[in-house]
Amino acid sequence: MVTGLTLLHTSPVHVPVFDALRDREHPGAVLRHLVVPELLDRARAQGPAAVGPDVRALLDGSGAPVLVTCSTIGAVAESLAPALGVPVLRVDRPMAAEAVRTGPRIVVLATLESTLDPTLALLAEEAGRAGRPVSVSARVVPDAWSRFEAGDTAGCLRLVAEAADAVTDADVIALAQASMADASLLTTTAVPVLSSPAPGLTAAHRAVVRS
Repeated sequence: MVTGLTLLHTSPVHVPVFDALRDREHPGAVLRHLVVPELLDRARAQGPAAVGPDVRALLDGSGAPVLVTCSTIGAVAESLAPALGVPVLRVDRPMAAEAVRTGPRIVVLATLESTLDPTLALLAEEAGRAGRPVSVSARVVPDAWSRFEAGDTAGCLRLVAEAADAVTDADVIALAQASMADASLLTTTAVPVLSSPAPGLTAAHRAVVRS
């Protein structure tokens, strides 16, 4: 019997994205969405560790695997798995592993500064696990987050796509946040552009099936 999957988001825009992915790639899977924007606000102001107790309280007793779709708090949430007694997966880990496999020169694009350190640490971890040396550079796309906050998702994605197309020194480009994923559909670069929602949901679905 397949149990459900709990998804912890820091923006409501992720709910239809992951529901659509579920319908297309994992029909019949049961998703339970928790949307808590203030977690990202506090993590940006005080550091990701500051939200650990609240994340634990939110997820305690969920009884199901958890997928955290916010890259800023992903590592903090993932570290709570032993205490919660359920798998807690960060959405960007499968993407990071794929980036390491794709090539040694990785460019990370983000719309939020707070996402960079967790993403760089994750890539270093996956590179160490794979035994592959990598060179990683990270860039925040100017004005993209302000567009996103203002509800101009199309404008945000356009800026991200333009930034990706301007990259000339990479074997692979990783879009650090789930909200950036559709920018990969707008790019014209020959460099592979990776995003996190689809591989992240697939990994979480496997965890559900195993549980």
